[in-house]
Amino acid sequence: MDSSASLRLAEAPRSGLQPAQLAWLAAAVFVVSAGYGALMPLLPGWLRTFMADGDPGAMSRHVGYLSGIYAAGVLAGAPLWGVLADRLGRVRVLMGGLVGYVASLLPLLQPEWIGLPGIYMLRGATGFFVGAVVPIVPAVVAEHTPRSVRARRFAWLGAMSLLGFLLGPAFGAVADRLSGIGALIGMPAWSSMDLVIGLSAALGASVILGLAVTLPAKSANPTDEQVAADRAARRQSLALWILNGAVMFVLAGFELGIVLQGQQHPGLSPRDVSLMFAACGLVMLGVNALLFVTGLLERADSRGVLAAGMVLAVAGLGMMARHGNEAWMYVGVSLTAAGTGAVLATVPYLAAGGARRHLGAAMGGLAAAAGLGQTLGSAAAGWLFGAVAQISFAWLAMPLLLMLGVVLTRSEWRPPRPALIAPSSSAKSEP
Repeated sequence: MDSSASLRLAEAPRSGLQPAQLAWLAAAVFVVSAGYGALMPLLPGWLRTFMADGDPGAMSRHVGYLSGIYAAGVLAGAPLWGVLADRLGRVRVLMGGLVGYVASLLPLLQPEWIGLPGIYMLRGATGFFVGAVVPIVPAVVAEHTPRSVRARRFAWLGAMSLLGFLLGPAFGAVADRLSGIGALIGMPAWSSMDLVIGLSAALGASVILGLAVTLPAKSANPTDEQVAADRAARRQSLALWILNGAVMFVLAGFELGIVLQGQQHPGLSPRDVSLMFAACGLVMLGVNALLFVTGLLERADSRGVLAAGMVLAVAGLGMMARHGNEAWMYVGVSLTAAGTGAVLATVPYLAAGGARRHLGAAMGGLAAAAGLGQTLGSAAAGWLFGAVAQISFAWLAMPLLLMLGVVLTRSEWRPPRPALIAPSSSAKSEP
């Protein structure tokens, strides 16, 4: 059998992902991303009911700690779920994670029953179950997708994640409108937070039902060439994990800084904060489309893309640290979003190019690194913004400058393109 025939047989099981299956998998990413983004702008007002003194510094710390405990849950769950998915089945673990995600949201509808410690526990549990969704969905897609269309399918996943981040804060506006309509027609009064939680849980339940009907079939066993390629790809994982964690550290602190600007600048309303989150999501969505839909990422040098992204992010953070008015804040938000978006889009795409038998563990490692970065970034930013306020954005640029120097000066940190770590039969059969 010639190499081209071998390639067709090897890729056949992974090319069977149907549009409906891909749509429901992308919906799972959207739901968990939107759920996180929906709660973030509402946390300060929600926490105020538990804090009689309303101290802004304490409020900043609690917002940071709640964001951090969520990320810590992802950190703890992602590697565990990734390994279990490779052994027990990725689809089974994905479904379990979604069920746990919905179940962890519902007790938040009665926060007075559980108190502030219970809220911390539930946010950690939500992150733990999200750790079974974030790495497993791209692993399932990569497992069932030939390399020729992988970029487009990852573009779809990335777009849905960013749309969730973009539309999540809008859940609060929808909740306010629904609450007003309910009051007019005599329905029981529900707070905006309760409606946001209920909407997030309902979307999660609908995705569970959709996936239960359309889950993809199990793929075939890997070939010998794929096993050899796995070993080469796994040696590159550590560099990608560290880079992903560092960028998520910065992004988590940056997002928290946007939320806290509304506490530290009286002229900024919750609507302005939500608009900044929306601008951030739109810019990241545009970068995602540029890299994947146009095929630029497949042709460009990966180290150059990563370096350009970090330079943009550093410039944006510097502008945020020195801004004097709202217009410059939007420019800084856009530059930071563009830079971090380019790096965070590139890293998982590179990781998906190999480790066929260990995709769950590879993606779980990325998610764990992101969770660690988000945990430390949220906690550090909560303390920083409580201590030095706006100048904290400049301090957040330090990890990016360090990673930029390492990526540019150390050749072993240059992540391979998927084409370079594909099985040898693939390389010979493609032009």
